[in-house]
Amino acid sequence: MAGRRVITRLAGIAAMLVGGGLGAFAPAPASAGNLTRTAPATAAVAARAAAASCATGKYQKQVEGYLKKLGGYGTVTVDGKQSTADCAAIVKFQKRFGITPAKGLAGATTNDVAKRLAATKTSKCKPRKKGITFCVDLTHQTSWIMKNGKVHTKPTVVRTGMKGYRTPTGTFTINKRAKKEWSNPYSVWLLYWQRFIGGVGFHQTTTYLHDKWRGSHGCVNLLRSDAKKYYSVGKVGVTVKTFGRRPGT
Repeated sequence: MAGRRVITRLAGIAAMLVGGGLGAFAPAPASAGNLTRTAPATAAVAARAAAASCATGKYQKQVEGYLKKLGGYGTVTVDGKQSTADCAAIVKFQKRFGITPAKGLAGATTNDVAKRLAATKTSKCKPRKKGITFCVDLTHQTSWIMKNGKVHTKPTVVRTGMKGYRTPTGTFTINKRAKKEWSNPYSVWLLYWQRFIGGVGFHQTTTYLHDKWRGSHGCVNLLRSDAKKYYSVGKVGVTVKTFGRRPGT
């Protein structure tokens, strides 16, 4: 009898634990009605988890403002608070401009790139009224393509000559092109090479583009996707306009 009472009490305690959620290992079978009731709650939990996994960065509000101005990266709320939509927009922006890691954190590099792009004024480049013009804003370290006097591709980020190797300013023309050009002075392959004066030209960057302490030996370094785009649009004789001055040079 004593053994039966012990078993009965243990069974009762187990039932209480399960009912209290401490042993929820036997969920009720899901029915169509049950799924309908729980779906909104599940979506809300998923949304909160996504936002939590994407931390708020030091420059959250600034980056939100720049992305809103630039447009094209999704819905952004300029409030300095990370959200699922903000995170997705920042990640998309980081992937577009080769910023790593592309995790949605509004850090110094993301802020710098977004700020430079937002500050770029395409009207400062005086393109040819007909044909293609490659524009390079040395001050903001940005570049874009104009066709028949209008913006053909939106500004992107570049890296130009470091101190002692400033990229020259002026109006030039592309005079040599090669998908792969060997640089004798620096022993490196230059992909999507388009020369416009001396040994200076456009090409795909050979290192991480966003290392601020780096600089080229005068060339205009581009992300791979941009270098390919410029090469597909360019040809010998295309006009190149460079203006401004890279900070620190």
